[in-house]
Amino acid sequence: MAALEKQTRIWPPSPARDTRMSHRHPRGRLGFVLLQSEETADDDIRMVVPDDVGVFITRSPMPDSTTVATLAAMADDLGRAAAILPPALDAAAYVCTSGSIVIGEERVAAELAKGQPEAKTTSLVTCVVAALRALGIRRPVVGTPYLDEINVMEADFLTERGFDLVGISGMQIESGQDMCRVDPDDIVAYALEIDRPEADGIFMSCTGLRTLEVVDEIERRTGKPVVGSNQALVWHMLRLIGVDDRIEGYGSLLRDH
Repeated sequence: MAALEKQTRIWPPSPARDTRMSHRHPRGRLGFVLLQSEETADDDIRMVVPDDVGVFITRSPMPDSTTVATLAAMADDLGRAAAILPPALDAAAYVCTSGSIVIGEERVAAELAKGQPEAKTTSLVTCVVAALRALGIRRPVVGTPYLDEINVMEADFLTERGFDLVGISGMQIESGQDMCRVDPDDIVAYALEIDRPEADGIFMSCTGLRTLEVVDEIERRTGKPVVGSNQALVWHMLRLIGVDDRIEGYGSLLRDH
């Protein structure tokens, strides 16, 4: 039997061959740090982000109890969580609205940067503020699944950012997993219930709520722009890396801005 011919292949190929290395995500790579109990944001993110943009997700441990104390305790773990994502991402975000408020926007961005020093880092609530402003919402009414101790902090935060809050209502749910189990039809009913004539827009707060699935319906039935946490997250993250696609089916924010 003839001896097998020995071949050696060097990678990358010689520049003289003009061979390009392929890249599955040519328009950018996004990283997301989620709560341990999160069951909604994974699907929402992948449902909207274009196929040629990479999505990489990890989690940070947290008890299934959403309180000011448990949210504050997550701050020290954000850098570690970000560091186990693939290196050199284009942008990275902490995916928790209430946690972003409790920990603070600047602290969140700084902690994520410890694990992703080359990425643009942001918090969920930073995405929300940008979305509200893009839609021209000045007097929002806010619906949340949270306990009142968190609602008070969220109302103060939005007021400090220059919004004239019409009202904020919470479902008084403590369990993060239970937040993910609120039926989309109930989210529509809740949005219609909290809406006020003087409000010029609606913000449904929380990454666990399945608002993305019904944001078009809420806008149609109220005639007002609507921001949901995961919708704002994806919109802002794509804009951070220069992807300005207009995407149908998830509200006027992604469609028109």
